[in-house]
Amino acid sequence: MKFSGIASSVAVLAAVASATPTPASWTPKSLLATRTIEKRASVEDACDIGFCTEGTGTTGGAGGPTTTVTSLADYQAALEAEGAAIVVVNGAISGSARIRLASDKTVIGLPGSSITGIGHYINKQSNVILRNLKISKVVAANGDAIGIQESTNVWVDHCDLSSDLSHGKDFYDGLLDITRASDFITVSNTYLHDHHKASLIGHSDNNAAQDTGKFHVSYINNHWENTGSRNPSVRFGTAVHIVNNLYDNVGLTGVNARMGAQVLVESTSFVNSANPIVSRDSKKTGFVVVKDVIGAADNAVPKGTLTSVPYAYTALGSANVGSVAQTAGQKLTFDGSSAPAPAPAPATKPSAPVADDEEVEEVCTRRRVKKSLRRKALRA
Repeated sequence: MKFSGIASSVAVLAAVASATPTPASWTPKSLLATRTIEKRASVEDACDIGFCTEGTGTTGGAGGPTTTVTSLADYQAALEAEGAAIVVVNGAISGSARIRLASDKTVIGLPGSSITGIGHYINKQSNVILRNLKISKVVAANGDAIGIQESTNVWVDHCDLSSDLSHGKDFYDGLLDITRASDFITVSNTYLHDHHKASLIGHSDNNAAQDTGKFHVSYINNHWENTGSRNPSVRFGTAVHIVNNLYDNVGLTGVNARMGAQVLVESTSFVNSANPIVSRDSKKTGFVVVKDVIGAADNAVPKGTLTSVPYAYTALGSANVGSVAQTAGQKLTFDGSSAPAPAPAPATKPSAPVADDEEVEEVCTRRRVKKSLRRKALRA
């Protein structure tokens, strides 16, 4: 599928011509506009963008029952159950857990929903869709916010993934890690922010036997902000395509190609970001093809051979990619015909609302009109 161009860039992007040197101290900050643009979707949507359209395709739980969950116990039970299903998160769910997702699942976050402290582990599974989820503060003991291992055909779309930078880099694990020969993965329209180690492809230099020939991964229309490293870090990637990505205030390293990985970076902008494209920390270098990238003029990584991908897409252009800041993250609303109604809240006696001056005046006016009408009726 081709995705259409969106709003114009943030003006600062056009002025950035080369990578910012590593700062002496890294202070998280945002240079970009508040994300405000929403998009309508259906809970039945299949992946139509990037590498998750390849292989067997990615339809998630389409055709299965739809369940709305509001508690950790129900959420875990629904995600770990066998069989196709659509699981819809309503409200805030928090706790300490690592959920093992089963195959053929679509997991949807309704607008305003959130998941705190809960890791999502997709291990030896296939055909999984995670959309519009806001996941934060998953401690290392519970794994990654989203961890994909030995799995195929996974779509992560319009998610908001974060922790904080006040803890040490090992207090949390990754936001989105893809390891052990996982294949045909798309990460799209996702906001990854306020985290030390954002996204890893390939967990070890010593795993060539399993990983070589795998890791077909797309990163499309994502916003990375206030992240330290692994944006992403790529080992052994057969084809990793990074297009229309916006990097804002990367502290240590951006894209890190290692151990023979083949990476194509295009239509992407690095703003106030150190070491945008590198090859570090491994026994062998990786390879990168760079097309229309702002802020990575000093890239010294060897040029690779990945110059095209098998699916259709539209590059926004590096000068226009600032618009991604307005569209990435938990920005989906769902068609009324598809999204189940939120579970009703428990019956409680509501507290009296505090009215502002305009509301008070409106009520008084309505009362005066009613009294006047009653007086006229009596005189008649």
